Amino acid sequence: MSALDFWDDSEAAKKVIDEVSQLKAWTIPCQEVRKAFQDIKDLLPEASAIGDSELVKELLSSLTEVERRLSELEMRRMLGGELDALSCYLEINAGAGGTESCDWALMLSRMYQRYAARKGWTVEIVDRLDGDVAGIKSISFRLTGAFSYGYCKSEKGVHRLVRISPFDANAKRHTSFASVDVVPMIEEAPVEVRVDDVKVDTFRASGAGGQHVNKTDSAVRMTHIPTGIVVSCQSERSQIQNREACMKMLKSKLYEKEVRERQERLAAIGGEKKENAWGSQIRNYVFQPYTLVKDTRTKLEIGNIQSVMDGEIDPFVFAYLKSFG
Repeated sequence: MSALDFWDDSEAAKKVIDEVSQLKAWTIPCQEVRKAFQDIKDLLPEASAIGDSELVKELLSSLTEVERRLSELEMRRMLGGELDALSCYLEINAGAGGTESCDWALMLSRMYQRYAARKGWTVEIVDRLDGDVAGIKSISFRLTGAFSYGYCKSEKGVHRLVRISPFDANAKRHTSFASVDVVPMIEEAPVEVRVDDVKVDTFRASGAGGQHVNKTDSAVRMTHIPTGIVVSCQSERSQIQNREACMKMLKSKLYEKEVRERQERLAAIGGEKKENAWGSQIRNYVFQPYTLVKDTRTKLEIGNIQSVMDGEIDPFVFAYLKSFG
């Protein structure tokens, strides 16, 4: 980077800068944790010897924080996959069940937005389709931040909700489903897409009313006919920009599919017997008659369902990475 001709090729320079950023994302936190631990190790015996209880309490509290940061680094160490360091698209679709499932999809979207905020990621809504009565039928986010795909890939699958429905006058328990799909955000995916293989539909973007209502068919939906993959975007100002965003999402999905199939073939050749959790029911959220969130893959259970809905899903992510990463 210090070379005089470094910026002569801006594209190559950008790749080098991205590589440096990824390396710094490892080295700097490791150095900080090591230094913080060494400071505590040096000061704690002295504080105990002189009987400074306040300093001992403060150092022990700092040690807890060091353990938390070390746990995060351990989790990140498991994110060594080909695509794990990338940002991602996260899509939620309500299942069968009408209004109840649409409300569940909205609850999940809030959970993931809060999780992204905890991680310091940038969240942008790419596409949204509201429910007929309440909630949302579908929503797509662009989550921009280091390793967001690596962290979120554990969420891919069907999420099941059991609760007393607020939409049922008889206060009966209902079971609802919503599916979550996670795709890495690949700027230049090495995938060729034939024009004849893509069906393009345009429609009027939804809005909040007033000046936000779109008066032109700027929203775009693309269907890849050979695979059945569907992507849509209405967040950009023009149809051309939405088309470009859709094509980028489509190529990312196709490349992720290619990588996943390659990994499955290698696992089969190597004789590995790992559960294929892609697209299957992965987690149950029970609000009634008791509160419990249980991951069907790792068997991890958490009773504090409110903390989970507030975005505290790292325990599930960590357990998944340990078992299936």
